[in-house]
Amino acid sequence: MKRKGPKYEKIIDAAVTVIAMHGYHQSQVSKIAKEAGVADGTIYLYFKNKEDLLVSVFNEKMGSFIEKTENELKGRQSAVEKLHTLIEMHFKQLEADHELSIVTQLELRQTNRDLRVKIGEVLKRYLTLIDHILKDGMESGTFNSDMDYRLARQMIFGTIDETATNWVMNDHRYGLRRLADPIHKMLINGLCGHHPHVE
Repeated sequence: MKRKGPKYEKIIDAAVTVIAMHGYHQSQVSKIAKEAGVADGTIYLYFKNKEDLLVSVFNEKMGSFIEKTENELKGRQSAVEKLHTLIEMHFKQLEADHELSIVTQLELRQTNRDLRVKIGEVLKRYLTLIDHILKDGMESGTFNSDMDYRLARQMIFGTIDETATNWVMNDHRYGLRRLADPIHKMLINGLCGHHPHVE
């Protein structure tokens, strides 16, 4: 399987467009090939089947999503700042790509269990980012040192993810990024226990 090059990128982007427009189940390989401007057979030079293409879409897009977030986090000192950056980057990147937001928030949920497991593997890297922020905050005494960071991670990711899903289901009618501040404030006040750091 070929894994890089301009045609590979074109097919990935075409898959996002077609899946966002028609839904995963109605997105035949032929539709994706047409959108990408390649022959149907060309897709099979790069991907085993439609499922492989979907996992690759998530892999590529989520990979770049995580990379951009990691780069932004490098310039932040405290765990409080880092969490704000993570939330803001999540919303900013989805807001910048409505098609991708439809695919990640709605269409990926429609897939079978095997596909969801593969997607979960890709997501682990993102969840690890959240773990690092939480452990950092616990070690520095900013966050409750006796909290269960795995539960806190679930709470953080669940909140961000559900907020993004609601935004997509409301047809992107309002700004997603502006919700970063209030969500950050609520999460930080919960993580810090009785001494909130965010006014």
